[in-house]
Amino acid sequence: MSLNIRAAHERDAEAILGIMLPIIRAGETYALPLDMSEQAALAYWMDPSKHTFVAVEGELVLGTYYLTTNQQGGGAHVCNCGFMVSKTASGRGVARAMCEHALKAARSHGYLAMQFNFVLSTNTRAIRLWESMGFGIVGRLPDAFEHPQEGFVDALVMHQTL
Repeated sequence: MSLNIRAAHERDAEAILGIMLPIIRAGETYALPLDMSEQAALAYWMDPSKHTFVAVEGELVLGTYYLTTNQQGGGAHVCNCGFMVSKTASGRGVARAMCEHALKAARSHGYLAMQFNFVLSTNTRAIRLWESMGFGIVGRLPDAFEHPQEGFVDALVMHQTL
């Protein structure tokens, strides 16, 4: 796979929505409204306070992620990311490549740590991937998310010092 990760542009909006909306509508990994509008989804993902990227193979967008400051003020040295991969590209190493890119980008922006605030305990593939990339589980929020099939599940806080 010849994957390129680059900054997202407005012309990527349709492809990003094609990845985001099925994930949002499934309601299994993100704490976002299932009926979130296209406009609201794009505004959330591509907010000017975020650095948004796409993973492309040729001209096909296979995944997207954003990098942003996790907290303001005294917490501004820690960043946060959100990752989404097209269902058709699942299992092809896209999320790993985006995470590697995100870690480098975070360091280049001067962040000292990266934190994922809300990784669902049912998202075992993501947990295995993040742990393999050096993240540790530093907190557990009991029954913090109502999963459409599993009921109330825990959310994990994962962290890595950069």
